[in-house]
Amino acid sequence: MEYRTLGRTGLRVSAVALGCEGFMHKTAEEVKADMDYAISNGINFIDIYSPNPELRANIGAALAGRRDGFVIQGHLCTVWEEGQYLRTRDPRKTLASFELQLRQLRTDYLDIGMIHYVDAESDFREVFDGEIVRIAERLRAEGRIRHIGLSSHNPKVALLAARTGIVDVVMFSVNPCYDLQPAGEQVEALWAEQSYAEALHNVDPDRERLYELCERTGVGIDVMKVYGGGDLLSESNSPFGRAMTPVQCLHYALTRPGVAAVMVGCRDREEMRAALAWCDATPAECDYASAMAGLERFSWRGHCMYCGHCAPCTAGIDIASVNKFHNLALAQGEIPETVREHYKTLTRHASDCVGCGACETRCPFGVEIVEAMRRAAERFGY
Repeated sequence: MEYRTLGRTGLRVSAVALGCEGFMHKTAEEVKADMDYAISNGINFIDIYSPNPELRANIGAALAGRRDGFVIQGHLCTVWEEGQYLRTRDPRKTLASFELQLRQLRTDYLDIGMIHYVDAESDFREVFDGEIVRIAERLRAEGRIRHIGLSSHNPKVALLAARTGIVDVVMFSVNPCYDLQPAGEQVEALWAEQSYAEALHNVDPDRERLYELCERTGVGIDVMKVYGGGDLLSESNSPFGRAMTPVQCLHYALTRPGVAAVMVGCRDREEMRAALAWCDATPAECDYASAMAGLERFSWRGHCMYCGHCAPCTAGIDIASVNKFHNLALAQGEIPETVREHYKTLTRHASDCVGCGACETRCPFGVEIVEAMRRAAERFGY
């Protein structure tokens, strides 16, 4: 298992993490067996968005005696009423559900308290201009929430959250289909067939800005919807008309700037194994570019996707990393100290490029890599 630091929280989390969907409608014994399997394979991070009391209680029981070795991301503003889950912005209901959540999970704190499902900018204003954010800050001050997060499918709202200085973690939907989509408040549009009816080109700039801002400022990203609701795993359902593997989907998300972990909603042991396969996958198995290149209606032409097809560089440059650090500097308009230090630690730098162009013959997205190395060397000074 690979462990990554979740932004400025300092928490070390497994890159392959768990959504809670797979534990729905299971007995306490089944949940414990699945959790045992996950932990034995190095998973130490779970997102629990659902307020379902049986689900929370079963997960709490499964983690009994090993809570301290596990990172729990629980959600604020979710309640259970008349046998169903509801989102709320009612302060009283939010606090009551939070207190109940701690008891059900058999813990006295959440590592991350995630403000739940903020997609509309008007909702963001209600949350951050009202009582909800004050509740979150108070719980953090009391130590019952260690870090504040926010979940969203809208990159404009996620950007607003990342810029507040209050939010340490953003839970965001990341996959190559959604990354083509412009920002919007209607989450249904992300997987609506009509959204992919026209030709789409390159990553939406708001999404790119979100990933780069989070990387620069230390706001950790954990990923939801990595399989696009399962559509990306099906040739007939995928907007690309090609099926991706779970490993390819995870690798795409985990190569975006700022991303620390992917929350996978595994319904059974087989689905968990399919996600865990990323840990030992070969570069060929991780290669998401093979499913994305050469499509008629979808193109990432001229855009570095950090896929690594350019390797090996004859001069030993890690081209994907150089491009990533250069893009971070471009987005900032200057070279942040953290980016400068990360660039400095590379064994070879952009100025080492000999201009042979071998990398460009291998790039599936037609990136002018030699020119990109020249610009990076000019910006960084070497």
